[in-house]
Amino acid sequence: MKLATLKNGARDGRLVVVSKDLTRYTDAAGIAPTLQAALDKWDVYAPKLQQLAEQVELGSVPTARFHEHDCESPLPRAYQWADGSAYINHVELVRKARGAEVPESFYDDPLMYQGGSDAFLGPRDAIPLGDMAWGCDMEGEIAVITDDVPMGVSEADAAGHIKLVMLCNDVSLRGLIPGELAKGFGFFQSKPPSAFSPVAVTPDELGDAWKDSLVHLPLRVDHNGEPFGRAEAAEDATFSLARLVAHAAKTRPLTAGTVIGSGTVSNKGADGGPGKPVSEGGLGYSCIAEIRMIEKIATGDFKTPFMSPGDTVRIEMFDKSGHSIFGAIEQTVEQV
Repeated sequence: MKLATLKNGARDGRLVVVSKDLTRYTDAAGIAPTLQAALDKWDVYAPKLQQLAEQVELGSVPTARFHEHDCESPLPRAYQWADGSAYINHVELVRKARGAEVPESFYDDPLMYQGGSDAFLGPRDAIPLGDMAWGCDMEGEIAVITDDVPMGVSEADAAGHIKLVMLCNDVSLRGLIPGELAKGFGFFQSKPPSAFSPVAVTPDELGDAWKDSLVHLPLRVDHNGEPFGRAEAAEDATFSLARLVAHAAKTRPLTAGTVIGSGTVSNKGADGGPGKPVSEGGLGYSCIAEIRMIEKIATGDFKTPFMSPGDTVRIEMFDKSGHSIFGAIEQTVEQV
């Protein structure tokens, strides 16, 4: 089933069930008023929501036209947002550009940071930017939402706690990252609010594209209306999304409604080296930092600028029949 949260003036929005083709929705308030309420009692509410989703497809319940621009992120705020780094190729490029080696532990122990989850951006909300020097970048990712996850869960069992899948734009302020990391306490100001796709879907909705807790489809990222990234989301993944959930739960339980991100989806080139831009026949990149790092490695200098006010990013994923699965994150950078 496909779920969305419509803007209604309240912090947590209004939960609706969306048709498979993203054209219609019906209100889910009779079951759960918000997505967080549904997740709190997922075993009770999920079957009822699934039944409602089937009724939407049959046309046996009243529906209204679904507009993605009316959506909040599926969870407008969450108890927890933790972003991992499933794609070590991304980490390798970033570190190579600054002459640093990747520690061996990175290949068997995931990186993860805890981000701000009190106010996510909606999928069509502007990206606020206070200073061009902050280096605004998009990061196209896959994210999952869990139910209650026990401390010390195994990777195999963690897979069963993934209840919903969605897309993410994990906005990063690259100019602020080095100074923050140098302090030894990690990201804070360099990680402003993230945005998520209009729709979150249950893993079964992905069919055979959901395998081994990875999405086996390309992630489409467009920058200023031009193809920027077409990275395959299941290729070159060092860790599965279930592994990231298990990592987050190693020393603590995770509360229902926890959001875990994959990190920037990133592929190697066909020759095993850095990938090429889409314009050169490659799969491109899911963030600007990667192409800048490749430019730095190849030429000794950065060429591609970070995002400026007026720049746009669109992040979307299509099924094998060419239908949008989650709807699109489509945002414009706005000077504030």
